[in-house]
Formats: sequence, structure tokens, C-alpha cells
Amino acid sequence: MADSYRLILSCKDRSGIIAAISNVLLKHHCFISRSRSFGDPATQTFFLRLSFKPECEDFSLDALEKDLADTGVLLEADWQILDEARKIKTLIMVSKLDHCANALLYGARTGELAIEPVGILSNHPDLAPELQHWGLPFHTVPVSADTKEAAERAMFDIIEQSGAELVVLARYMQILTNETCEKLAGKCINIHHSFLPSFKGARPYHRAHQRGVKMIGATAHFVTADLDEGPILAQVTQDVDHTHSPEDFVAMGRSLEAAALVRAVKAYAENRVFLNGMKTVVLS
Repeated sequence: MADSYRLILSCKDRSGIIAAISNVLLKHHCFISRSRSFGDPATQTFFLRLSFKPECEDFSLDALEKDLADTGVLLEADWQILDEARKIKTLIMVSKLDHCANALLYGARTGELAIEPVGILSNHPDLAPELQHWGLPFHTVPVSADTKEAAERAMFDIIEQSGAELVVLARYMQILTNETCEKLAGKCINIHHSFLPSFKGARPYHRAHQRGVKMIGATAHFVTADLDEGPILAQVTQDVDHTHSPEDFVAMGRSLEAAALVRAVKAYAENRVFLNGMKTVVLS
């Protein structure tokens, strides 16, 4: 049995939600150690993330879930209870740059990120020597216009075999098909190497430099069929000025990309992210 649990819930906003949930937890002698919630007036949706610890020896998770199910029906809520110590099995996908992958893998090793990396998948073999010290399976699946369908089938085979629950595109420079985006909806995070929606496509930092921008950044978002327009999870920015070169932009951009991606994956793995239409609610 877990030492502590996490309750994740969303439903139509109304009065009495927290009271109803608290009463169920009190009935089962559970101590609420942390609670964050948000009611969105625009969508009339309520979001709750709550941590609790059983305080009696005869605690029954099944009995608690039964009572919560009854309350959930009354509230018309989507909810789940998770072990707080649980780590999300994660497949990391890369191409030829390793800074984002290394940031994620270091975060996993130090415990900053509640993820369990289960493998690295790349469309090039280049990073295999660079990332081998992490001791993870490195899968090379080349992609071309003629092989994209087969490559994505291979990707799903790897996801199934590894048990991956989350896919992170850590500078994976291939566009996924619409069908794959739909299958991975809400379970695939991408890092965009510029501050969306500006400067999409190739050499974004160079084009930003040409425009004389005063701020650069990186955006981590869910992958959708609309290229680089999925619900945003995290954004990081940095001030720049006329003294910085395009190469300075690129160098700073690498740090921003890694920071934004780590922030997004951390929030996701800690169950702090809720989809709210075309946007997200990320609780603290």
C-alpha cells in the first residue's frame, strides 16, 4: 500500500465540490497534505489536485474509491487516484541534438522529474555514443518520405514493448502524421525552438535576430495535428539586445529549450496538467 496518494479531478464548476471530496476523505481517515484547485469562469470547469495520507491501519483504497465513485457520479466528475511515488514511464525521442534529452535524463536520475525513462528513439544513429552512458536502449528508426508510415509503426511497437506512457520529443526533428498525433493525444510533449507562434520552421533564432527581437524563448506543448499549435504547457523567455549575435541566440536558446521542456515534463509527471479546451491549466 502506498504511503500517500494523489486525487486528480475535473468537473463542471459548482459550489460544494471541495466539501464533498473532503467529507469522503474524512470518512476514511485521510489527512489532506496539499490541495490546489482552479475554477475557470470562461469554461465553467473546476480542476482539483489533492494529496492525502491514510491515517488508520485498516485503510481500504477499494472502499475509498467506491465512495468517491458515488460522489463522482453526483458531481459528474472525471477523477482518478494515483500513488504519489509513481513514476511515468517515458520514451524520449531525439534527432541530432542532445541538450534536451540530457536535461530530462539528468532530472530523472536526480529525482527532480517523476519519470522512468524506458528508452531513446532517434531517426539518426549520431547520438547513440553520446547518450550511451545513461544505460538505456537506443533505437534507431530512420525516417524518409517513403518510410514514414513504417517508422511510426516501429515507434508504436517500441512504445508498447517498453510500456511508455509518455512520449517526449526532445528536439526530434520529424513531423508526426495526423493519425499518430491523434493516437498520442495528451501523451506526447514537444519542445519548440522559438517563442510560439513567431518564427516557426528552420533557423528560427537567425530569423529572430534579423527582426531585431528583444526577447527569445522556448515553448513546450502537447503535440496535435496542427503543427506547433498544441496546448501550451510551459514557456521560458530571456531578454536579448543588439549586442547578441545569431550564435548567441542559438546558445541561449538551447538552455531555454531544455528549461521549458523539463518544466513541462515535471508538471505532467506530477499530474498538475489539465486540458481545458485548446489550453491547459497547470496547477502549482
